[in-house]
Amino acid sequence: MQYDVTVIGSGPGGYVAAIRCAQLGLKTALVEKYTSLGGTCLNVGCIPSKALLDSSEHFFNASHTFQEHGIELKDLQVNLGQMIGRKREVVKQTVAGIDYLMKKNKIDVKTGMGSFVDKNTIKVTGSEGKEETFQTKNTIIATGSKPMALPFIPQDKERIITSTEALELKEVPKHLIVIGGGVIGMELGSVYGRLGAKVTVVEFLDRIIPGMDAALGKELQRVLKKQLGFDLKLSTKVTGVERKGDEVVVRAENKKGEQLEITGDYCLVSVGRSPYTQGLGLEKAGVKVDERGRVAVDDHLRTNVAGIYAIGDVVKGAMLAHKAEEEGIFVAETIAGQKPHINYNLIPGVVYTWPEVAAVGYTEEQLKEMGREFKSGSFPFKASGRARASMDTDGFVKVLADKQTDEILGVHMIGPRTADMIAEAVVAMEFRASAEDVSRMSHAHPTFTEALKEACLAATENRALHI
Repeated sequence: MQYDVTVIGSGPGGYVAAIRCAQLGLKTALVEKYTSLGGTCLNVGCIPSKALLDSSEHFFNASHTFQEHGIELKDLQVNLGQMIGRKREVVKQTVAGIDYLMKKNKIDVKTGMGSFVDKNTIKVTGSEGKEETFQTKNTIIATGSKPMALPFIPQDKERIITSTEALELKEVPKHLIVIGGGVIGMELGSVYGRLGAKVTVVEFLDRIIPGMDAALGKELQRVLKKQLGFDLKLSTKVTGVERKGDEVVVRAENKKGEQLEITGDYCLVSVGRSPYTQGLGLEKAGVKVDERGRVAVDDHLRTNVAGIYAIGDVVKGAMLAHKAEEEGIFVAETIAGQKPHINYNLIPGVVYTWPEVAAVGYTEEQLKEMGREFKSGSFPFKASGRARASMDTDGFVKVLADKQTDEILGVHMIGPRTADMIAEAVVAMEFRASAEDVSRMSHAHPTFTEALKEACLAATENRALHI
């Protein structure tokens, strides 16, 4: 069997790449080592975590805000088994949708571990050892990433867990210790914090969600303390983790050199993810990896071997499902002889806590480092009529614009539904809109998106209307 393109890995990058290849008339195979398509994102990442985040937010609102809305409940309790079961059903339906798309686009799905025999020969080894070998003109490596492990933290996946196990707990922790203040730690910490767990976060850096604008991390830190009682231990280095029966002891050292000992019943290790390339046989194809174990690619996502490309978490850049999708489309169109483009600066980042955090473009810190002159405008949700109506008044929208041209350079949001709101900012920046352009667009009233208009007004000669 000869294929025009073989995609190894069926996460968002891989399956989208396969669909686009098929749309472009290329005979396409998709290789996935698990029986379920969708990769980390659909099975143990984006989709299941959002299902649990939504469920836990419903419970939190029922127990904390319903009474003020005039809704009275009695004997409110968490049925974690049902919550996990609903999450599984969401995953099942989503994966079934991918199966349908593969059939619709006549993509050959091969289940098993894919590896290179040479640069044009792929071997798929099934779970029972059955092997299939076939030829391919082009290959797209889309094998994703796995939770990063630290050598001095023994993960037993029962009490000392990764994000994968955190999605399948049998009980709400009494005290969840989260190592790592990034996106995954904040989201899963929020799930169990809303359900009643005490949550302690140990972060090596001096702020949470460190990759985003500092103002966002500062506000999220304030809200999580106020809303859920998070104990955030920043600038603190973990020195050891030990399980003692049903307890976990985390030892750490703060910036003053003081030794800390934190005891909980579960410890979530969320210190990032590492590219997954084990068993691919990259050396047989002659594909190089960089010093961090990522597949080395150029600006067109080509490896050093002609006809072999790599996308998503396995290459440089942010580990985001939608970034992988854009790269998958980019490579498919490149193989078909088209001239696609990706503006990496306009790929948004989102944290699905509540309030949600979303951003696109340059941060204030980056602009200062670049020496680029800019102006800033902010608008707080406490001044939004829509936010007051829904009792979601935490957070703000901040717009950064070029001081001379007024072109929008970055938009940073924390507040209700900012995960959806950020798309307007992406559209504006894709068309190189100025802050004044957005401020002169009519926004429906009352809506959360009026906050973006007001922030643009604030950046344009400081003329916000409602503050």
